[in-house]
Amino acid sequence: MSPLDEGLSQLLRIRRLHVQELSGGEAASQIRDMIIAALQATGLFSVTENPERADAYLKGTAEDLVFNEQFSSQDSIGIRSGVSTGRGGFAGRAGERAAASVGLSQNEEVKINERKHEAVAAVRIVNKEGDVLWSTTQESYGAKFRGASADVADKITRQLRADFEKAKKLPAQVAKTND
Repeated sequence: MSPLDEGLSQLLRIRRLHVQELSGGEAASQIRDMIIAALQATGLFSVTENPERADAYLKGTAEDLVFNEQFSSQDSIGIRSGVSTGRGGFAGRAGERAAASVGLSQNEEVKINERKHEAVAAVRIVNKEGDVLWSTTQESYGAKFRGASADVADKITRQLRADFEKAKKLPAQVAKTND
């Protein structure tokens, strides 16, 4: 049995989960609150604020960043041509002369300054002994109808729900060997 399967099978035994304070900046507490709300909506666990009553703990880091991304490019085309002919002479006699010149120049410059919003979270569920049962890292630039932080919280719970369902499908003897 792989360590991943062991951790997944232990997920099934969690009844109460405590979401600890997330490190990583000012927005980490807001992301924590969004994760709690998303976990409650799944119905997988009872989320408790009392760490002593918890079977397992969700720990990790989260960050919500707003930054400007700049892009610039410059294209330039230039064509020059010249023709000259002439004849010379001596003793004060002048000869024929001809000259021609063509020039074309084009310059294009593009500058784009785009404001972007990104949220990222790396979380794990650990049991009381400190063994990591499950982990994920999620990031988002925002979804169509929700911000980056809410989207990260939703991605975390979707991944947890998918792994929880995967744990339910593990062979019965895998789950029993851990009891």
